[in-house]
Amino acid sequence: MKITFQNNASTSPSHLLVRIVSEQDLPAGLERSFVEGAKAARFEGKAGQLFESFVERDSNVFRAALVGTGKSDNADRIANLEKAGAAVAAKYLTSGEQELTLDLSDSGLSAEEVVALLTGLRLRSWRYDIYRTKLKDAQKVSLAEAVILNAPAGTDEAWQRESAVAKGVEFTRELVTEPANILYPESFVERCRERFAGMDVEITVLDENDMRELGMGAFLGVAQGATRPPRLLALRWAGGASDEAPTVFVGKGVTFDSGGISIKPAAGMEDMKWDMGGAGAVAGAMLAIAGRKAKANVVGICGLTENMPDGNAQRPGDVVTSMSGQTIEVINTDAEGRLVLCDALTWAQKEYKPARIVDLATLTGAMIIALGHEQGGLFSNNDELAGQLDSAGKVSGDKLWRLPLGPAYDKLLDSPIADMKNVGTRAAGSITAAQFLQRFIENDTPWAHLDIAGMAWSASAGATWDKGATGFGVRVLDRLIRDVAEV
Repeated sequence: MKITFQNNASTSPSHLLVRIVSEQDLPAGLERSFVEGAKAARFEGKAGQLFESFVERDSNVFRAALVGTGKSDNADRIANLEKAGAAVAAKYLTSGEQELTLDLSDSGLSAEEVVALLTGLRLRSWRYDIYRTKLKDAQKVSLAEAVILNAPAGTDEAWQRESAVAKGVEFTRELVTEPANILYPESFVERCRERFAGMDVEITVLDENDMRELGMGAFLGVAQGATRPPRLLALRWAGGASDEAPTVFVGKGVTFDSGGISIKPAAGMEDMKWDMGGAGAVAGAMLAIAGRKAKANVVGICGLTENMPDGNAQRPGDVVTSMSGQTIEVINTDAEGRLVLCDALTWAQKEYKPARIVDLATLTGAMIIALGHEQGGLFSNNDELAGQLDSAGKVSGDKLWRLPLGPAYDKLLDSPIADMKNVGTRAAGSITAAQFLQRFIENDTPWAHLDIAGMAWSASAGATWDKGATGFGVRVLDRLIRDVAEV
């Protein structure tokens, strides 16, 4: 959606006019019929609540709407403003209106608050209809532009910066939404090359031969059953001091996960196109960070492969040697994400010597059992980093909940014939997955693992997304960089 800013424009437009309302009172200057209609409809200005009618002004009849933002002193003010902007987008995206004017006269909003409102409007207006050829006119997106009227000073500049984060979320949604016959390791890389063109982001790509020379036996074990070759993608943004150790993000990018020989049930397997949600979030976060020219050094790494069950596929009982030299007995080929990540983590540490490292993955179904679809799981070897991520999650809206690690869980991975198994018992499945990854963290590097299995895709609409890909992970990673690496 195109967003532009104007001052002193006509308040009797030929298209939709929107005013914002807190729970305290209605804005001044509204027609009596409009005010009485809002009261009759029990419009109270609650966050995301909408009232619309038609207004005649200067012999011009147009659609007008009020959207609630909740109480102005609410602790969730920013989230409520995002919810209000998203409510407008959801209501009018396919309404036939092509343009809306958001009149902020006498709103009392700061530039930061307006940006939150616009973030909700922009994110909720995202749709990906390129494969839909038979939409009726009433189903097609019509709303293309929002004119922001009388915004406070500095809003335009702030939005230019913050819209980069919205673009990052949208890119992640695009990647996660694409079907596996369109998005696979090679095409994921090419999509990133296109999107990062001209952005001073250094792109490094390792192919199968490169990974074999580096000894990435765990990663390649997952890939060996797939016809499409794997790739390891690194996106490097050098916005900080030359001697500053980078923050490194690592994402699981299994572009389709059949389960391999330990094949998944047929019902719902189509969802496994989004098993690359961690890599998608890393790519989107890097687009956001580079787009707003963050003053920090950041590297995003995506481990990309399919997990398929052909005659050459990895078998339960196989033993593979990881890049770290540690050996792994593969008990279940459907616990493949950790095998991809462990080699990617080792390479990231050897190549970039990170100040901190955060991996993201749609790793375990057990995470959905534990936390549902409300927040991602957080595991860490470092209390300070865990606290920073928890805080970043609360501020950004990508909420996280910390779960424990410990020796009692770690020993569940011990193997009788190798250094470890790739799964533990059925109990504590998300924790043992994190314990597995921790075995590949060297020199006490601050590390966190985010299990976003319940958050990358939603079966129902949320505050700022329609059902489908959510873009979860981009905003929390961007906020972490702001809070920790740019200070």
